[in-house]
Amino acid sequence: MAKRAAAATAAGQEGAARKGARRMADVTPAVRARLNRGEIEALTLSEILTVDFAKLIRAAAPEIDPRRAARVGRAGGIIARMRAAGVELLEHGGIGMFDGLAAHRSDTVRGWAAYLLAEAPGLTLAERLKRVKPLADDANAGVREWAWIALRPHVAADLPGAIRALWPWTGHRSANVRRYASEITRPRGVWCAHLNELKRDPTSGLVLLEPLRADGAKYVQDSVANWLNDAGKSHPEWVRGVCARWERESESAATARICRRALRSL
Repeated sequence: MAKRAAAATAAGQEGAARKGARRMADVTPAVRARLNRGEIEALTLSEILTVDFAKLIRAAAPEIDPRRAARVGRAGGIIARMRAAGVELLEHGGIGMFDGLAAHRSDTVRGWAAYLLAEAPGLTLAERLKRVKPLADDANAGVREWAWIALRPHVAADLPGAIRALWPWTGHRSANVRRYASEITRPRGVWCAHLNELKRDPTSGLVLLEPLRADGAKYVQDSVANWLNDAGKSHPEWVRGVCARWERESESAATARICRRALRSL
């Protein structure tokens, strides 16, 4: 844990000294080279998309066969490449590689740790969530996204178990962890498959939202609002009812903001 925190802190301090490129074309050759060596973090999606996975995976695990590394680099879109890297690293070194990858200076490599964890056989959903929690609370927003996207299929496979395991997260001191509980269970979500069980009936997910309905962090508020907005695409009256009750029971400005955003497209 200390090693992981130190790596994230060092990377964050260096990241604060530069501004991330807004366009892929603006990523300088020097920055791209350092990203590919795993020496710095990507600060924007544009920088993430310029990373050469074949080069970075060999920097993170030099013993990997170059031909297999090249295959990871050709795997397709960003999600496909992230998963391919996780699979390759799992086959290369097993679950024992997780801690080292999760403590790596590169945000992309830490994201690969989440995918390795998702692909590892023989783990329960509760065990996966316990191990991914530090990545869910990572200082880098990109890592936090990979942490839930990677485990989303496991949530879909056992939604009741996921809700039970995630409920304690809603009371965590970190807004990042609280937000994870909401974000990974969004009925529709982004860059991921829908949770059809919650699209059909969102009621079971309410147990995760109730503790967050007056959360003081906008990061959490936005996720809860987006969760409800997702549900509203299939069950608009249900969402209206939830928001009406919340606003009756809570005078919090946070609740009002969540409900306003939740109803924005209804």
